[in-house]
Amino acid sequence: MSRETVILITLLAYKLVLIGIGFWASRRTSSTEDFFIGGKTLGPWVAAVSSSASASSAWSLLGVSGAAYMLGMSALLLFPAVVGGYVFNWLWLAPRIRELGNHTNAITLTELLAGKSPWTRAIAIASSMTVVFSFAFYIAAQFQAAGGTFSSSFGMSIESAMLTGTVIILIYTMLGGFWAVSVTDTLQGLLMAVVAIILPLAALWEVGGPNALLTSLSGGFNAEQLSLSGSFYGWAGFAFVVGMLGIGLGNPGQPHVVNRFMAIRDDRAMALGKVIGIAWPSLVYGGMLLLGLCARVLIPVSADNEQVLFEVTNLLFHPIAAGVIVAAVLSAIMSTADSQLLVAASSLSYDLKQQTDAKKGLVISRLTVVVMCVVSLSIALFAPEAIFTRVLFAWAAIGAAFGPLLIVLLLGYQVKGQYRFLAILTGFSLTVIFSWMENTPGDIVERLVPFALAFVIAWIGREKNRRI
Repeated sequence: MSRETVILITLLAYKLVLIGIGFWASRRTSSTEDFFIGGKTLGPWVAAVSSSASASSAWSLLGVSGAAYMLGMSALLLFPAVVGGYVFNWLWLAPRIRELGNHTNAITLTELLAGKSPWTRAIAIASSMTVVFSFAFYIAAQFQAAGGTFSSSFGMSIESAMLTGTVIILIYTMLGGFWAVSVTDTLQGLLMAVVAIILPLAALWEVGGPNALLTSLSGGFNAEQLSLSGSFYGWAGFAFVVGMLGIGLGNPGQPHVVNRFMAIRDDRAMALGKVIGIAWPSLVYGGMLLLGLCARVLIPVSADNEQVLFEVTNLLFHPIAAGVIVAAVLSAIMSTADSQLLVAASSLSYDLKQQTDAKKGLVISRLTVVVMCVVSLSIALFAPEAIFTRVLFAWAAIGAAFGPLLIVLLLGYQVKGQYRFLAILTGFSLTVIFSWMENTPGDIVERLVPFALAFVIAWIGREKNRRI
């Protein structure tokens, strides 16, 4: 049996399970609230693993390992940046947003941020447009990654590969909504965690252990790759480090992540969810960084640094294991794409035009998922761009738009409607503008300035005597 056949069988079995979950979830979905937030009944494992997996795209497996392979020690800054964002979300944000969501009966993050004022409609429109614009490109990046993985595994064209992955995601997301996305994300997240443990440890064993790895890297990396600030020194080096750490600022504002917190069923589930939700990214991101460094020793020259995960897999494992690894990469892609499709659909069908009829609302929601799939697939096919760049832009834009206002609200303040609108608009538009300008070390301006200014605006607009 050939390697391609083994991979195909593994993937087919895996995708049939996902589609089966979609049909199961469709029986639990009878209202718009069920479709978008699961009736607020998530347990700790589903909430924690699915929220973590939905925040981690192909970037977490291919991008992070590739960054460590290419950049060297400066890539290690990704660990405190990303994991720090998870820690903040679970320890501080999650219990507060669940309480606020229950208090306001909000189903989506946009609904929570919009509040009730003469500016509510304008805020909902601005938030929805921000989500749809950013996620269209973010989802397109996932489709590109899925296409690349299928194409490299089976020799099929990129176009056919993208279409195959898109159809699978569309089927189970449209069928079961939030329940399908959450349960499949949990399965995918657990698979990603297993791969992030086994593969790096096998690579470290092959290298000869930690000491042998450090010795090899000191001889194989140049001075820039051995420095935490990369090729930057002095003030530029400081800016690079701060900019890299600033990636974590995007975590609190991600709608497809925080809606899992709003859906947790009780305090006991929240307590266990915190442990799982912090342990998962620690394993995955730590493992992928270690893998990238080991790959530098095992495969000194690679044509594509973002493919070293596959190269190490082929070097160390049987084709059956290769099939599981490919499935894990696709799960990382799909766990992000499906969640973002759902959030984008909620922004268009629920936040902009709430439906009083449950069945009609569900039909519109599912049709919106189809439209977003088509738009994102079109972008992936006809306007391809580097996955790494596209993902970080969308992450920063959404985080700067929603994170600052959400933090002020969760501190217990109301914020005047016009300041809510201005904070969202400022965070998003400045990120877009700065992304068009010449890059700064670590993209410090793009990642920090919009977030900081949006927070200042929301803070100025707070009403001290109106506690939530």
